Amino acid sequence: MGLFHIGLIINPLAGLGGPAGFKGSDGMAAQALALGVEAKAARRTQTALEVLLPLRERLEFVTFPGVMGADLLAEMGFAHHVVGELDAGPSSAADTRQAVELLQNAGVALILFAGGDGTARDICAAVRDGQPVLGIPAGVKIQSGVYAISPRAAGELTARLVEGGLVRLSSGEVRDIDESALREGRVTARWYGELTVPQEGGYVQQVKQGGVESEELVLGDLADWLQDSWENDVRYVFGPGSTLHGLAQNLGLQATLLGVDVVENGHLLAADVTEAQLFELVDGHPARLLVTAIGGQGHIIGRGNQQISPRVLRAIGLEHLRVIATKRKLATLEGRPLLVDSGDVQLDDAFPDAVRVWAGYKEELLYPVGK
Repeated sequence: MGLFHIGLIINPLAGLGGPAGFKGSDGMAAQALALGVEAKAARRTQTALEVLLPLRERLEFVTFPGVMGADLLAEMGFAHHVVGELDAGPSSAADTRQAVELLQNAGVALILFAGGDGTARDICAAVRDGQPVLGIPAGVKIQSGVYAISPRAAGELTARLVEGGLVRLSSGEVRDIDESALREGRVTARWYGELTVPQEGGYVQQVKQGGVESEELVLGDLADWLQDSWENDVRYVFGPGSTLHGLAQNLGLQATLLGVDVVENGHLLAADVTEAQLFELVDGHPARLLVTAIGGQGHIIGRGNQQISPRVLRAIGLEHLRVIATKRKLATLEGRPLLVDSGDVQLDDAFPDAVRVWAGYKEELLYPVGK
């Protein structure tokens, strides 16, 4: 398995306003520093990263220069790649937004960021839909639901992801209090958006059958979710296997068990297609690819679905791939990563370090991919 890539952004000014009694740091960092307040965002980030030290050989960070990440990573001995430039003087919200853009362009599986609600607002302004992020609490006020409960908890959750544990994706609200109003004694919170955040990925079982996950019930739930989210005039490619076959059956489709089928506007467009037929159907046409993992082995590409060739994958786009797998099936991997073997090394290397797995109705997991 290759290195797991994680983005890191530190807002070095986060939390400065608290010890100074400013009720926040927005626009008050210079005054707080003049009063001799010590910046603590890097120290809190270090607490989170200390949990990852045993996994150091498996990680590479992508970060912004200097105090926004590179200095701390170098000090702690983590492999890291620096992107962007940091001007002289205090960092700014624009620096945070630029860092988010560059980290996403680098294809990181997760963006860790240290700050408070103001930092979360900056992240929210620049992040792409679905990019997993996780906050390391370092600000004065933490109203937003995108932060771990502590720096150590942020490190533990990240370690769980790197080690192949089940990490559920959820939507967290970004909220911020108007600090100017707060200093005048008025509490005014505002909603600024939502971010995709990982949560503790314990086995949250279905409770319909004595707390034991039922494959049949889960497939029904997944079919409901897919049906709720159909995109008009988009072609959905169903890979082979019992999971996708069961999903199709729940949608009322006569799909093949070991073949590759194409669905459009809720109807079966083509069944048991060849590689050439599949490429013709998706080349230049909006498409989504649904595959499952081989239980106990973990392959999602290259085993039993060779119709989904490198040129088909490129035509569809890796960003449009969705893995469908129940938590029970993922548990058979015992923490091992999902695997890709398309026959094209460059394409395999282009797969993200972690993919989103649909595991239940509106329940997504983030799971690592080995290359």
